[in-house]
Amino acid sequence: MMSPPVSIAATLIVRNEARCLARCLGSVAPWVDKMVVLDTGSTDDSVAIAQAAGAEVHHLPWPESFSIARNHLLDLADSDWALMLDADEWLVTGGELLREWCDGPARLGRVCIHNQHDDGETATRSWITRLIPRGAHYQGRVHEQVASPLPRVPLPLHVAHDGYLAAQIAPKRNRNHILLLRDLAEQPDDPYLHYQIARDARMRDDLDAACTHFTQSLALTPADANWRHELVVTAITVLTKAGRLDEALALADREMPHWPESPDFFFVLGDLLLDRAMADPANAIGHWLPLAEGSWQRCLAIGERPELEGSVAGRGSHLAQHNLDVIRSQLALLGA
Repeated sequence: MMSPPVSIAATLIVRNEARCLARCLGSVAPWVDKMVVLDTGSTDDSVAIAQAAGAEVHHLPWPESFSIARNHLLDLADSDWALMLDADEWLVTGGELLREWCDGPARLGRVCIHNQHDDGETATRSWITRLIPRGAHYQGRVHEQVASPLPRVPLPLHVAHDGYLAAQIAPKRNRNHILLLRDLAEQPDDPYLHYQIARDARMRDDLDAACTHFTQSLALTPADANWRHELVVTAITVLTKAGRLDEALALADREMPHWPESPDFFFVLGDLLLDRAMADPANAIGHWLPLAEGSWQRCLAIGERPELEGSVAGRGSHLAQHNLDVIRSQLALLGA
């Protein structure tokens, strides 16, 4: 006797997402058995939009914890698999492969999220666990994670996300900051919490706090943590922006042996070396600028590495080439 087909639900938590909800639901509807939306207090047309798209809509007062909300949503979905999406995301490619993947063994599916930014050109990529088998659950108030011993396997789905645009992220900053600090009070040595608080501080332009929490996260994060690549690259970037160049150089020196094939690492190292050249003009031409040039050359030699957590499209190609062209023209003008 054949086993019944697996059931797949698209699951979303929403609140005042009328801007983008139809786009999200429309992108995933052809590939799932049902869509389940948990509304946490919308005052716009989100509920009507979800219902018009064919989604089940349930209601829950905001519980001050994304994990509580997501776990309740998983219970409501009652499916073999749940594809967890945010309303400001939409499925771009790979939907036709979803059912075949779900017919396989139990594991957690990591999805490539392409994050759009305000400059219209930069796109960061994050691999996030989003396809959840029955029985798995979440923990953490914000930037919640799936708690499960199952292996985390890349899934051939590409999802776009425009929630990092300034107009979209501003209303969420204070909420996320408060929730993260509550979690940290309960788990002061959690490296992932320090990492997320550092990212939050960076978005609020609190560079001192960002540097502090990045440093704490680096000290606590295991070498094999899936977020360590983005942690290292972003920490170098923030230390550089904060003018803490010696700390950034020391961090880069320690981490370089671990990231020999990361264009992102060598790209931000080039930026750091350029700032060091401006701070030390006497040694700029003879030392710092050639090192920066070499870093961006290394980016091109490595090429694009989209599978690396937090990778930025172009750092292994046109962005590095642009920086090389600029620095070489400056060196030519200086007669170096």
